[in-house]
Amino acid sequence: MKEKILNFFRDIVKEMEKVTWPTKEELYESTKIVIVVTILISLFTWVVDTALSEVLKAIL
Repeated sequence: MKEKILNFFRDIVKEMEKVTWPTKEELYESTKIVIVVTILISLFTWVVDTALSEVLKAIL
């Protein structure tokens, strides 16, 4: 059992060495893109919600 656990953690270390981590610049750019897209989707959702609310108010 102990050997299986040790092998598991050795495998984790081996796999983590294969990971390609983003540079700071790549991370900043990706973060900016995520923030901008989130804001755009939020604005779109707000506009559609507001428009549908007004339409429903007019109908009812």
